Amino acid sequence: MSAKTLIEAPYLWQPPPAEGSSISLSEIVSALSLALDLTEGAVPGHALRSCVIGMKLAKELGLTSDERKSLYYALLLKDSGCSSNAARMCEIVGGDDREIKRRIKLEDWTKVSMGTLSVLWKNVLPNANPVARALRIAEMGIHQHRNNEEVIQLRCDRGAQIALKIGLGETTANAIRHLDEHWDGGGYPGSLRRDEIPLASRIMSLAQNLDVFATDRGPETAVRVARERSGRWFDPELVMAAESLHHAGNLWCERSAEEDRWEVLDLAPEAGATTASQVDRVCEAFADVVDAKSSFTYRHSIGVTRAAVKIAVQLGLAPERQKLVWRAALLHDVGKLAVSNTILDKPGKLTAEEWQSVRQHPIHTQKILERIEPFIELAAVASRHHERLDGSGYPNGFTAEQLPLEARIIAVADVYGALSEDRPYRASLSDEEVFAIMSKDVPAKLDPICFEALRAALFR
Repeated sequence: MSAKTLIEAPYLWQPPPAEGSSISLSEIVSALSLALDLTEGAVPGHALRSCVIGMKLAKELGLTSDERKSLYYALLLKDSGCSSNAARMCEIVGGDDREIKRRIKLEDWTKVSMGTLSVLWKNVLPNANPVARALRIAEMGIHQHRNNEEVIQLRCDRGAQIALKIGLGETTANAIRHLDEHWDGGGYPGSLRRDEIPLASRIMSLAQNLDVFATDRGPETAVRVARERSGRWFDPELVMAAESLHHAGNLWCERSAEEDRWEVLDLAPEAGATTASQVDRVCEAFADVVDAKSSFTYRHSIGVTRAAVKIAVQLGLAPERQKLVWRAALLHDVGKLAVSNTILDKPGKLTAEEWQSVRQHPIHTQKILERIEPFIELAAVASRHHERLDGSGYPNGFTAEQLPLEARIIAVADVYGALSEDRPYRASLSDEEVFAIMSKDVPAKLDPICFEALRAALFR
């Protein structure tokens, strides 16, 4: 079976039957929302704080329990489509997608201003000469509407698809789809106006902007900006509600991201554990979020998962250990959302600084996943896919005795997947070429039993 078949075929293996779950949906989604902050270059905890602000507005407005539930998950997942436009953003600006996204949110990008021009001058083609930079900014100005429509349509549609894949329903998906509409019809993707925009989308738009400005410039500035944009960006009634909560001292989060998460969990619309099958759907959905970031990693998480499961099955692991491998492989690269597409899609050699950014992504993976208490072991397994038996891997230089079998499985599957896929600097390799290259790292770096299991599974 070729690598192409392994990646593109329908699921060749399904996780063992649901065995129950000790995880609430709010626990897993709130933790993984921190990964979405990474791809936006946001201050950690942005989605959590936006959720708290949005839910306080919902309470003030008297939303029903069903409306609050849909809003709650839409707020946490509002940026789940952002990885899908990262490569295109990078292409348009010729610079760091995460940095331009972070900076432009502090400006009114719907009109020309010195602040907007300053952000563009610092972030568009940052290594080019001034003439080339000025020409690119002028080109962006000419095509602003088309570019805005394209990148926002990408993120909104993809975010809605992620919500549906998790099983959250059309109301939540629709709220995410219309997140960037503006009260006066000047937003995207549909130029909806006033009450044409779902109420949840209006709340989300205001909540996220309040958090962006409050975190960077303080609550008073955040409320002032909301007031200035009332009737243009935001529903005036919602702005008045936010001002009322602000003056009463009941609007803001003033704690750490982890403490904010506990407040988010307290606001959860449901109690008790979700189903194991829904946990699986969340893992699959976030694998899709990661893979959407670059055309060169499209389907990478899925391909690695299928290869890892083949090894696990070939080795006769118990069903619960197969499930661990399956979920860990799906989520192993969630920390890569912190890496700019200027690095991921770079055709040439990485600089020392760029390479350091890449080497940090397993650390992000572990920090995010270990916030989910039942995922503690999974976090350790998922985050060690670049470690090697002889201690030459990263980020921690762990050696064989620190690498459990499940981590060794995913390490072998990850190398297989990377070599089998296109990269900016080379085309994909055939299975024969892949195994010839991998064999040079066996047994010093890659586990020989896992390596032979994969070869046996693919060539039987």
